[in-house]
Amino acid sequence: MSIEVANESGTDIDEGTLVALAGHVLGKLGINPLAELSILVVDEAAMTALHEQWMGEPGPTDVLAFPMDELRPHQARSEETAPDPALLGDVVLCPVVAAKQAAEAGHSTQAELELLCTHGILHLLGYDHAEPEEHAEMFGLQGELLESWREVRPKP
Repeated sequence: MSIEVANESGTDIDEGTLVALAGHVLGKLGINPLAELSILVVDEAAMTALHEQWMGEPGPTDVLAFPMDELRPHQARSEETAPDPALLGDVVLCPVVAAKQAAEAGHSTQAELELLCTHGILHLLGYDHAEPEEHAEMFGLQGELLESWREVRPKP
């Protein structure tokens, strides 16, 4: 997998762990090892601009996903056909928003960034949570992926 992180946020983050997490998630989902993913880490002002421009909503958000190639849920996980390599797209994270949410949730900013990165990847792969059934499927899978990540995650 080609996974690149561009940190334009001015905040120190563990880029290596985000790359490892993304590789773990994509591997668990059966994504072709030649697939490409970009993770962009931005400050609050940049996230606000993106959120307003692309979602039409005010203020910053925690994660945005900009898919490139058209993939649908389960396409990547099908055992019948191997998925083609793909340019998956961009996951955009905002560590300032993640830090606020982490404090509210009672866990570390790194854990929140890992959750948000996983969430963004699922959106790139066509998962959504607008409807109750979609919400249950996406958040269930997100939980499974994060649990499996915690089992193999390199310890600091």
